[in-house]
Amino acid sequence: MKTATTISRVLLGFIYLVFGLDYFFRFIPYQPNHTGIVAAFKSGLLGVGYFYPMLKSIQIIGGLSMLVNRYAPFFAVVLFPISLNVFLYHTILVPSGWLMGVLLIVPNLFLGYAYRKYYHGMFVKKPVL
Repeated sequence: MKTATTISRVLLGFIYLVFGLDYFFRFIPYQPNHTGIVAAFKSGLLGVGYFYPMLKSIQIIGGLSMLVNRYAPFFAVVLFPISLNVFLYHTILVPSGWLMGVLLIVPNLFLGYAYRKYYHGMFVKKPVL
């Protein structure tokens, strides 16, 4: 379990760090030209102005955190909605990229299971202050 957790954490951290940095530095040459609803979706997110820089900054911070194993349970929770959206994007809108979605959602789900003992405080039915 420990080895699988380390592999999942490093894989997730590496993917998020690389793709987060690519937004700012453009070192991955392949950028597909999308059409139709996919192009409208991406241009809408880019057109807002703040969304992609915020998203990619969270990916970079979360990826670094996962790679150095600091606050990893916290960032597994923070990165989960991003993983879920990438998975849904690549399975529904761009099915040819389904592998990227799987490479993010599976390790993220596994880390959620592996770090489950750290989440007990989040699932309190009625908190008392």
